[in-house]
Amino acid sequence: MSFTAQDVKDLREKTGCGMMDCKKALTESNGDMNAAIDFLREKGLAAATKKSSRIAAEGLSMAYTNDDNSVGVAIEVNSETDFVAKNSEFQEFVKLCADTVMTQNPATVEDLLKITVNNQTIESVLQEKILTIGENIKIRRFERYEGTVSSYVHAGGKIGVLVNFDVSDRSVISGDRFKEYAKDVAMQIAAVNPFFLGIQDVPPEVVEHERKILKEQIINDGKPADIAEKIVNGRINKYYKEVCLLEQVFVKDNDININQYTQKISKELGTDIKITKFVRFERGQGIEKKEDNFADEVASMIK
Repeated sequence: MSFTAQDVKDLREKTGCGMMDCKKALTESNGDMNAAIDFLREKGLAAATKKSSRIAAEGLSMAYTNDDNSVGVAIEVNSETDFVAKNSEFQEFVKLCADTVMTQNPATVEDLLKITVNNQTIESVLQEKILTIGENIKIRRFERYEGTVSSYVHAGGKIGVLVNFDVSDRSVISGDRFKEYAKDVAMQIAAVNPFFLGIQDVPPEVVEHERKILKEQIINDGKPADIAEKIVNGRINKYYKEVCLLEQVFVKDNDININQYTQKISKELGTDIKITKFVRFERGQGIEKKEDNFADEVASMIK
């Protein structure tokens, strides 16, 4: 019995197994779907199916650069428990994914899964890890920068930060002073969590929304509308200092902001330095975690 590419796709959706594993199963079973499912179950591969529906909100958010800091990758790979994040096999898989993104430059997670490394696709390696580690594992997101990059990882993988700089004289990036500056900026991003690089990067609709909220707050406090408008202007400037990296007060020197700190280092090193973009991945951010009720769990065990 022959089979089509659609059959391979259907088997993959039913079992959660890798594309090549599904193709092999259909080949071995002469295209019989039920026999192919049995084949995958017998091989222990389809065990990953049930795990794929479980919430993975732990894991690691990491950031890496290559040897000359010309390419960097921030990546988040999730697991179900923080215990697995400490597993060396899981950590090696995260590093493999990051290295593959760094060298192969895939556009999406789906593209990354299709890449072959050491005669295996990343997708098939992922399925193996799900089986051997025993938890659902998902490659959630990544970002790749080229140019002059710096990385920082907080709390062993709770937050991963990648920063991209434009440096007119790249000879300075190997020096201790630039490395210290670049790390300071990355740590600032990890600690204070800016949403935008500069004021010009804040979308107009975001500013207008913030202005509206602030004005309503001030009017509700009893101020007339014309006075409220003037107060809003001052509070918008404060808002920029909270959400824009360049406007934020430098955590290591409260007398200057990040833009001023950058200008100071530029002058010291005799080169023009600009922060061009950054990414901050916080582990599990935005993922709805399952809330376990311990009392209910105990009660269910004694029924």
